[in-house]
Amino acid sequence: MQLILTEEQKMLREMTRDFVNNEIKPIASKIDADEKIPDELIKKLGELGFLGVAFPEEYGGGGFGEVGYCLMQEEIARGCMSTATFIGAHQSIGANTIYIGGNEEQKKQYLTPLAKGEKIGAFCLTEAQAGSDSFNVRTRAKLDGNEWVINGEKLWITNGGIADIVSVFARTEKGISAFIVETNTPGYHAGPAEKKMGIRGSTTNAITFDNVRVPKENLLGKRGDGFKQMLKTLDGGRLSIAAMGLGGAQGALELGIKYAKERSQFGKPIGEFQANAFKLADCAMLVEAARNLLYKACWLADNGGPYGKEAAMAKLYCSEVMRTVVWHAQQIHGGYGLMKEYPIERFYRDQRLLEVGEGTSEIQRIVIARHLGLGKII
Repeated sequence: MQLILTEEQKMLREMTRDFVNNEIKPIASKIDADEKIPDELIKKLGELGFLGVAFPEEYGGGGFGEVGYCLMQEEIARGCMSTATFIGAHQSIGANTIYIGGNEEQKKQYLTPLAKGEKIGAFCLTEAQAGSDSFNVRTRAKLDGNEWVINGEKLWITNGGIADIVSVFARTEKGISAFIVETNTPGYHAGPAEKKMGIRGSTTNAITFDNVRVPKENLLGKRGDGFKQMLKTLDGGRLSIAAMGLGGAQGALELGIKYAKERSQFGKPIGEFQANAFKLADCAMLVEAARNLLYKACWLADNGGPYGKEAAMAKLYCSEVMRTVVWHAQQIHGGYGLMKEYPIERFYRDQRLLEVGEGTSEIQRIVIARHLGLGKII
């Protein structure tokens, strides 16, 4: 496989990079400190098409597929992991659940405004007893006449407090099913935003469903299809997390190189000391290897090939590469790397989400091992 970017993909990457450099990086520290992405930035992201770049144009998207989406996410994460997390929860799992499981009417009604950035989406899966064990969902949905009645609680829902439309997984009499819920529906309650170590600008909430009634037409696919839809959605979500890890690693590498050129000790820039130069050389090699692994997985996804194993590998590898690169880049910064005035401190905190969200690193290894035919590893 040889991935050669089209002119349109190159233009998307350059447009995103310019937007990040001019509009996001200058306020990334403020987003972290305020624990909020400004409404005006979210509006701009929607107007520029970033919130639906992967989806077909017929549904209001950009038609760029997974390769284009991950090109965009890589650039955004290079500047602000919180903003990339917001986009990922909205597009790669929240809206993508509707794209994967929805019928044409549902896509026109719900996916289109999400892809256009007119509405914000979220993905409601995780519960107190259903984290890595996602099959153990206890939120219930019961059909009452022409409506589904949903009861339960979800935890750590990214965008949960700001979303307009959420994809919800609940247990029915025929197994787990997926539903579209508008958040202005009576009984939908978002708890206060969680206080987090990193990715602080991305809103994370507990969500309670208290007799939430939705039309029976809001069921995605058939009853009991939810678990399969969930797994397919999470494959796409892993590509998004991988792109964030790649972009974060690239951003940290650039910070390390810049500081190594500017900081002098013993009469010369510290980048000329072999210990530092070799660290940065190794980091550059890891970033390039991560980029190739991720974009192979994206290419497979866009060309209809199986990509579950590759998505798990990319998510695992890119997230751990970012950890390594951030650690070395922060070490090169010395004491300054611990100060909030330096962006590398924020990158260090933000990286930790990547090895937990969309399935922990341990879960990715289980997924990969199963693809190798090693049985039901637990």
